[in-house]
Amino acid sequence: MVKVSILGSTGVIGKNVAFTLARADTVDEIVMFARPQSVDKAKGETFDMYDALAAEDFDCKLTPTCDFNDIKGSSIVLIAAGTPRKEGMNRRDLAIPNAKIVKTYAKQIAFHAPDSIILIATNPVDVMTTIALKYSGFDKNKVIGIGNHLDSLRLKAYFSSFININSSEVHTRVIGEHGDHMVPLLSSTTIGGIPLKYFIQSVDMDVMRLINRLRNAGNTIISKKGATEYGPSYAISNLISTIITDTHKILTVSTYLDGEIADVKDVSLGVPVVLSKKGIAMIVPIHMNEYEKNKFYEAANVVKETTDEVLDALCEK
Repeated sequence: MVKVSILGSTGVIGKNVAFTLARADTVDEIVMFARPQSVDKAKGETFDMYDALAAEDFDCKLTPTCDFNDIKGSSIVLIAAGTPRKEGMNRRDLAIPNAKIVKTYAKQIAFHAPDSIILIATNPVDVMTTIALKYSGFDKNKVIGIGNHLDSLRLKAYFSSFININSSEVHTRVIGEHGDHMVPLLSSTTIGGIPLKYFIQSVDMDVMRLINRLRNAGNTIISKKGATEYGPSYAISNLISTIITDTHKILTVSTYLDGEIADVKDVSLGVPVVLSKKGIAMIVPIHMNEYEKNKFYEAANVVKETTDEVLDALCEK
């Protein structure tokens, strides 16, 4: 019996994750938690999803609720609640108001679902990962932010599209902050097993233009349709399915570091990890050139500064 609870289930991300998971047929029950004033909307979403699932013979129980007691027994609890980012906003602009929500929910999860894994989608996700860790009291291997998983998928897609090659031939990764200070690991990127630096000698590729497109991807989508939707939802569902099925894939998520990568400590950042049904099985060692390492340190400093400001603000309340 696999049960996943989504806190913030009526938002764009929450409801899309629920539907994607239900169609993946790996979850027995999805709890769609919403605030009391939004629980009718959650019920409406479940009715609509049941109609769609019936067409494909999927049988997943959907439970709309505003009662934290209903998250008991969850394998994974996703926090997707919070103020969404609007056009022109930096993810860090959302830090303090969203931290208050994550703080409250983390405490409730610790009480009602103490054996669960907490997955964070609320922005700024690296900061919120530390907030959830602190206020849940969970082991750090059981508090995971979506981190740079989506960024890595986007960069993979950009290379694939530009070169007109199957995406399975592209192996690349983005680490650091899920935001302006993301760090694409170009030094270890390969195309068909060939290091990128050699591959681009025979291909007219403006790599820096692709990187700038990557950094602005979220704002570009928000400016055109009002919100990012399918990309984040699929990336989150992919993380959840990887954990549930215990496939031990290496994916890039946000986790609290204690010196495992480049001696960076006391901050949550996106790094490659092995995911299992117990959460993070291990943090994968990586090689960075000097430029990438300096950018990683820069990301750590920026996220740490924001995290400290948020923690100070929460302590004042």
